[in-house]
Amino acid sequence: GMSGIPGNQLWPLSQSPRSFSSSAVPLSAFALSVPPALSRPRPLTKASRQVALRRAEAYVAEYRRQERMEVALRREAKATGNFYVPAEAKVAFVIRIRGINGVPPQTKKILQLLRLRQIHNGVFVRLNKATIEMLRLVTPYIAWGYPSLKTVRELVYKRGHGKINGQRVPLIDNSIIERELGKFGIICMEDLIHEIYTCGPHFREVNRFFWPFKLSSPKGGMNAKVNHFVEGGDCGNREALINEFIAKML
Repeated sequence: GMSGIPGNQLWPLSQSPRSFSSSAVPLSAFALSVPPALSRPRPLTKASRQVALRRAEAYVAEYRRQERMEVALRREAKATGNFYVPAEAKVAFVIRIRGINGVPPQTKKILQLLRLRQIHNGVFVRLNKATIEMLRLVTPYIAWGYPSLKTVRELVYKRGHGKINGQRVPLIDNSIIERELGKFGIICMEDLIHEIYTCGPHFREVNRFFWPFKLSSPKGGMNAKVNHFVEGGDCGNREALINEFIAKML
């Protein structure tokens, strides 16, 4: 099944959990500055607030350390004339880019399992053999790739809604998160982001807590929905380039 993910320690750098695309702007440039409008979820008890703050600082240090490690490995490879192969991505963000007309039954079933019932809905998916095969089977209906830390953060802050008693609830305050996920030690927005981005041990619970993300139609439109991305179209795996696509839909 989906369990058997290592415990929630900080990742040993030798097995960096996510690769950064080589063309990525350094993390420190923007990923760590939370826009003022985004820093709203407040009410936690004072004790929880301090824990949340300490954790957020620890996460920043972890992300920076990981980024430095990637840069060092890439430089070392370049100096010795080798290629640096980043760690395989563990998490994808998948967006439905086609509507419901004439969808074959099997495809419809898979899209429902992925919780992509409507066009421009997006979900995080843990990548393994089974989920990659599911994505392959519904390729013409989806665009997907590997979200950066900045993308995960913006999705969570700008479009994140929780599922509480079957209702779609905006995450306007941290106590909602603590009430639903506190038993897993997850109490604030930065915990949600960290769990998704690093594919932590409670990825599944956090991912289930999120209502599918409702995105806008991409600014500037699509290229050609039915053609694969590598053929100049829109569907399929666009790896790190999914980040630009998501940015157009936020």
